[in-house]
Amino acid sequence: MAVYTEVPDDEMAAFVARYGIGDLLSVKGIAEGVSNSNFLLHTTQAFFILTLYEERVDAADLPFFIGLMEHLADRGLICPQPVKTPDGQAVGRLAGRPAAIVTFLDGLSVRRPNAAHCGEVGRGLALLHQAGADFPMSRVNSLSVPDWRPLADRAGAAADTVSPGLLQRLHAEIAVHEAHWPDDLPAGVIHADLFPNNVFFLKNRLSGLIDFYFACTDAFAYDLAICLNSWCFEADNSFNLTKGQAMLAGYQSVRPLTAAEIEALPQLCRGSALRFLLTRLVDWLNVPPGALVKPHDPLEYDRKLAFHQRVADARDYGLKP
Repeated sequence: MAVYTEVPDDEMAAFVARYGIGDLLSVKGIAEGVSNSNFLLHTTQAFFILTLYEERVDAADLPFFIGLMEHLADRGLICPQPVKTPDGQAVGRLAGRPAAIVTFLDGLSVRRPNAAHCGEVGRGLALLHQAGADFPMSRVNSLSVPDWRPLADRAGAAADTVSPGLLQRLHAEIAVHEAHWPDDLPAGVIHADLFPNNVFFLKNRLSGLIDFYFACTDAFAYDLAICLNSWCFEADNSFNLTKGQAMLAGYQSVRPLTAAEIEALPQLCRGSALRFLLTRLVDWLNVPPGALVKPHDPLEYDRKLAFHQRVADARDYGLKP
């Protein structure tokens, strides 16, 4: 989440009024994240989240995102629910951009997750995969292997100002995945961005999942690899085997991994580290002037990628034989 687009107070109030959720009392921009402009709304009825979809989100994908949240909630997953106008519209336009309001979830994200948190996330991720199994819509992952070389090209020579030789390393790593990426793993709806700031806890129990705007149809194990990257490394970029064990055990308590998924896990972890290195790098080099946004350090994922390049098999992530 972030704020790229400021909205005048009168426009904001008029937009909120269309949804019949009470009078607007306050609005607060949310600085976390990097993709859309987000605001915490407080009305006379409750709290809500307003999202303005910026350029990385294709407006044609919004029915997928809105429908998915409704579908998952119908199957018991706790996630935000789109608020609709009296005539049934979830998506409107505000400040020249598509916009939507969703319900606010109680809970707190954790900045320093422990092994118990990781186990909860693994289990929650598998439940998400199960709940989305019969979702009738699909969406191509727009940040997968075919998209990685264009991202590196967009960064261009400026990548080497972030780290000497980075552009050459990126192209070499992309070539590995273009040649060997697995394309026959069990697949369905994945979250694709389940970082700690997108998971809420109450008393150390998972209480909700948010921010489904990278959700797509892809390999389930790739979603798990994204979580291993975002939850199981320490501040010094060392992999915490205990956290990895907990996450993998939590996931497999609901949905056991296949032999093919286990074999592919090191490459999937390596690829997901590359994906976030690339998008963070592009964002780092292209922060709009005046935007209320905190770009994430791309080199965090450069260091994680280096770890994965040394991994022999899934046991190095804590998967028990």
